Amino acid sequence: VADALHFAWQNSPDIEMYTYQQLQSESNVAQAKASRGFKADLYMQMGLTQTAERLSDVYRNPMDQQLISIGIRIPLVDWGVGKGRVEVAKSNLEKTKTEIAQAQNDFDANIIKLVKQFNLQANRVAIAKKTSERAAHRNEVAYRLYLLGRSSLLDLNAAIAEKDSSQRAYINALHNYWNLYYMLRSITGYDFQYNAPITVTEQLF
Repeated sequence: VADALHFAWQNSPDIEMYTYQQLQSESNVAQAKASRGFKADLYMQMGLTQTAERLSDVYRNPMDQQLISIGIRIPLVDWGVGKGRVEVAKSNLEKTKTEIAQAQNDFDANIIKLVKQFNLQANRVAIAKKTSERAAHRNEVAYRLYLLGRSSLLDLNAAIAEKDSSQRAYINALHNYWNLYYMLRSITGYDFQYNAPITVTEQLF
């Protein structure tokens, strides 16, 4: 479990996403603080005057009545808008931190559960294999007894059904085992069979 948690935190993109989300919220707080307080807007307006019969000639050779004005707009009060934005940004940051903490706890719990399931599945595979081997042996014995006339066809059919059922159970246990194994590889980015991180250039075949 400790190894799986270590490699998952080191290699999973989910961890980087949590970090990005918190940095984004902190940036929003900083931006809200920077935009509050005294603000002034500088503006310039320019107008041209001319008459013409065609629209394309209106702004050719403008008359002396053209106008240029420069001004500045300064709000006297912002009615607490700036402070309100800062408080909202701070609230969103705390909410993001709480959500990230919960997501990280869920992340850890999911890995711990996955590792425990994998370890238990290994035992299930071993048990299913022994059960399948014993059922196959009983089937051979039942077949020989049937040939010798010491058992009925019903006994032979029951042995065959038990053998087939145990083989299916063994195959299903193997399927679940490897499914859990590759889920662990995917979430941790680590190959536990060869004790090495999984790289893009890894050869699968």
